[in-house]
Amino acid sequence: MWTRSRLSLRGRVDRWRSKLWVVVQCAIAAAVAWWIAADLIGHETPFFAPIAAVVSLGTSYGQRLRRVVEVTLGVAIGVFVADVLVAGIGSGGWQIGLIVLLSMSTALLLDAGQLFVTQAAVQSIVVAALMPDAGGAFLRWTDALIGGGVALIAAMIVPAAPLRRPREQAAAVARKIADLLRAASDAMVDGEVGPALDLLADARATDRMIRELQSAAEEGMSVVSSSPFRVRHREGLRQMVELVDPLDRSLRSTRVLVRQVALAAYRHRTVPSSYARVTADLAAAADAVANELASDRLAIEARDVVLAVGAATGVVERSEILTAEAILAQLRAIVADLLMVTGMGQLEATDALPPPR
Repeated sequence: MWTRSRLSLRGRVDRWRSKLWVVVQCAIAAAVAWWIAADLIGHETPFFAPIAAVVSLGTSYGQRLRRVVEVTLGVAIGVFVADVLVAGIGSGGWQIGLIVLLSMSTALLLDAGQLFVTQAAVQSIVVAALMPDAGGAFLRWTDALIGGGVALIAAMIVPAAPLRRPREQAAAVARKIADLLRAASDAMVDGEVGPALDLLADARATDRMIRELQSAAEEGMSVVSSSPFRVRHREGLRQMVELVDPLDRSLRSTRVLVRQVALAAYRHRTVPSSYARVTADLAAAADAVANELASDRLAIEARDVVLAVGAATGVVERSEILTAEAILAQLRAIVADLLMVTGMGQLEATDALPPPR
């Protein structure tokens, strides 16, 4: 329990550090929105200004401009519907239910997103329950626009971390492929069931890495789309984003290879020693790809190493054992996938592999 709690605490601290900039940015945006609405314009209680700013920014860099628009319009719709109805029917339980119904219906009829619809409902409740002053309708609209404007300016100021994260995560995926291949090579040599099954469990837990890579790629593209200060990074980031699919394929092919290795160990099937050597060489090639990606370069320099492993798969001996043949086939598939990571096209990568012996 002590070990697990320490690991959990470390993970929580790392998560907090990764979001610290966003948290500080939201805090400053809320303060600035309140200051503009209260001190510069003179609103007595500019409740909606800091709310609109914080909800628009959120805790991620993805789709910030869309959130700004949705929150601002959602607040405006909710405030408008609530102000109109409160002036006519008053405030109470059934009035709030009707106001929420009409606010959400209006947002949905406008083909709005989920955040838009939710904000329309929430802000209509706030107006109907806490601020049912029909005379303050224009002020509430203004507060929402102030908060949205502050969030829009803040959204353009982003650190370089979201731009580094896609390549860092891509390198982590390539490194994980190398680790799995290296362990699979050892399992082929040892033939022990326990370590092979543990390796299979480890390989099956890698879906999270691809989801994190996809999330990092989407977030990075959102940053260069929303911030004029980061436009120069667009082309390099786009090239890195294009590696998501081949890296996903490489990791999936590696999982299938690990499964075949575990199956061979479980059924006590002999795998040729040359397959283990090729697998170890492929792990080294995957490490070379990871090093290039970690250095913020396309893995073109690692292509020759991967091609050498592909050539080796064409000269190794064949086996009459079906599981061993499946392992060889998966090795060739991983080579083709990694060649795509180095910048080759799918057909080009396939043609680069020599026919099997």
